[in-house]
Amino acid sequence: MTFMTLMTSFTFEPTLQAAHERIKAVRPQDYARTRNALNGAVTRLSPYLTHGFVSLPEVYAGVAASHPLDDQHKFVAELGWRAYFQHVWSHLGAGIHDSLHDGLMPEAAYGQTLPDDIVQAKTGVPVIDCAVRELYATGYLHNHARMWLASYVVHVRKVHWHVGAEWLYSHLLDGDLASNHLSWQWVAGTGSSKPYVFNAENVQRYAPPAWHSPGSVIDTSYEALDRIARSSKPAVFGRSSAVGVTPPELFSQPPQPGDFTPVDAQAVQGRDVWLVHPWALGALPKDLPEGTLALGIALAEFHEAHSWTAQRWRFVTQRMRQLAPLCWHAPAQTIGAALRSARSVHLLADPHLRTIGKPWLPASVQQHAAPRLFSPVAELCGSFSKWRGRTGLVR
Repeated sequence: MTFMTLMTSFTFEPTLQAAHERIKAVRPQDYARTRNALNGAVTRLSPYLTHGFVSLPEVYAGVAASHPLDDQHKFVAELGWRAYFQHVWSHLGAGIHDSLHDGLMPEAAYGQTLPDDIVQAKTGVPVIDCAVRELYATGYLHNHARMWLASYVVHVRKVHWHVGAEWLYSHLLDGDLASNHLSWQWVAGTGSSKPYVFNAENVQRYAPPAWHSPGSVIDTSYEALDRIARSSKPAVFGRSSAVGVTPPELFSQPPQPGDFTPVDAQAVQGRDVWLVHPWALGALPKDLPEGTLALGIALAEFHEAHSWTAQRWRFVTQRMRQLAPLCWHAPAQTIGAALRSARSVHLLADPHLRTIGKPWLPASVQQHAAPRLFSPVAELCGSFSKWRGRTGLVR
């Protein structure tokens, strides 16, 4: 079986068992040694972390039970990046959609539309076309491939990082606004001290042969690529692929409406309610009041702003329905109004729920804090290294 077949046949089952098996399979030493390679020992835990099947402390504890980890281990550092991006989001909120500081060129120098040849995976640059096809087929990309794709979009084709970030988010199974958008800023140079560029030699070192890109626009020196990145002109040469692919359809509403029922305040009247939202799909807390109703919710405003593929909707709703006998998809204010008839409302706090803008939850709601692996840092840290120096593992 070829590497490409292995990747495109890889699936993410929306179950706790699948998440726990993934944790058991982590080999942190192999991860540290091979993580940059597309066929390296990466964990593929990100969909389960993004959607709250498991938490960072659970992952750390599960791995550390079999493999000793110290604070400086590369695996711990990578868990730290996810926590750091959440740290930045908690301070900036919607500000993560704006450039954190100036990049290489004025904002107006970058286009606001993603070229069709990128969207259709027919740029003629194999690494880019393979990455886009992989994204569409699986809803997942190795982190190195995400960096290559973002660098090409921003620095070679001169598309604004936010345009690319929104496009990639919409097709990812593990799309997390903080991790995704701030990673694009890191590549673009608006969230880091320098832009990230790559060349064909780098691809050849870490990717399988089908991804190698000799003779393409990236088959040059880093000095030349830096000049391209600082030029306002898109760099395109080489033959475009004749045959492209059709992107998966995106849905701002559940593609299977039967997974959700109309909002009904009587269904929760006088009940203790635990809200099962798309970022809290783990096991229900054991200390909830007896008889608590698990209620699945999907907020219409969020999905109107951030559409998902049918694959991601299926991943989330299948797990949600495992946990909750009742699921609602509706505007936030509609859900909030119905919840006022409940005796108590509990949920796991998550910043995605705050992107709606206006308050919508009952004032009496009890928001449970997400478990932390790293101690909180009160001051916004402008770099991962600064944040890492001020935090530590919660023991």
